[in-house]
Amino acid sequence: MQQPLPQKKKILFIVNPVSGTRRRVKLAEAVKKHINTRNFLPEVKETQYAGHAVQLSREAVSEGIDVVVAVGGDGTINEVASQIIGSDTVLGIIPQGSGNGLARHLGIPRTIPGAMRLINRQNVSEIDTASVNGIPFVSIAGIGFDALVAKLFAKGERRGFFSYAHLISTNYLYYKPKKYKIEFEDGTKLKTRALFISFANSNQFGYNTAIAPNALLRDGKLDVIVVQKPGIFDLPLIANLLLLRAINKSRYVKSFRSGHFRISRKRNSVVNIDGEARKINKKLEVKVHPLSLKVIIPNHVIK
Repeated sequence: MQQPLPQKKKILFIVNPVSGTRRRVKLAEAVKKHINTRNFLPEVKETQYAGHAVQLSREAVSEGIDVVVAVGGDGTINEVASQIIGSDTVLGIIPQGSGNGLARHLGIPRTIPGAMRLINRQNVSEIDTASVNGIPFVSIAGIGFDALVAKLFAKGERRGFFSYAHLISTNYLYYKPKKYKIEFEDGTKLKTRALFISFANSNQFGYNTAIAPNALLRDGKLDVIVVQKPGIFDLPLIANLLLLRAINKSRYVKSFRSGHFRISRKRNSVVNIDGEARKINKKLEVKVHPLSLKVIIPNHVIK
């Protein structure tokens, strides 16, 4: 008796054509060349405006698309993933942004052919996501100086590491650390004045700088990294510790782990949500949503 042919999976590539610093990618040609059409029915759509990836991803889930691939940076991944969380649709990633923090943590190839070969292997794992006042993030969120830099970076015309570093260097000296109150789920309370506080689901800011070296994507917790403002002469050491994945050894850094916590600050301000600045009120509630997102990763990566 003849066996029925396996049904092909529908796969949608959502492309942010202005991500990162690279030339505009002709992704449709790359899909024809590298995606296994014996297993997939591919479609490619480009975003036309900020937030368009949210709409395209929402429509894909409602249409029963099996795999939605975010082609862009962490902001694009956030927009796509925000509509996939809690569904049966699988997230694929082709990193084409500036920092590519989540892709680096997951070990996803940063070349288009390499990322597409990974998609063809269809190795799917469930990972945690989190939210700030109900706004989802997958990799990292934070408040303070890094949120300010994210805001300024979004307004600038240039992308890439040197543009990011320039914003840090030109604003660092004048930035005054802010006061925060944190209440963790176990009842621990902390009052602090910090340069910034990161809520890390993955370990990366991007550009291979590890703000939370011990962060895991499948443990139901966030690493809460509280960073005091170092003196100007200590900055080279801090930069080296970030690159060496040892920032937790700095005397300016305290780390906590929690699946649910609240933060109070004096006024409404921006929050860094996966590299994108979002204005949120002064009281923040941060929650982990365990194993809520299906994502294609390399076989050897479970973290």
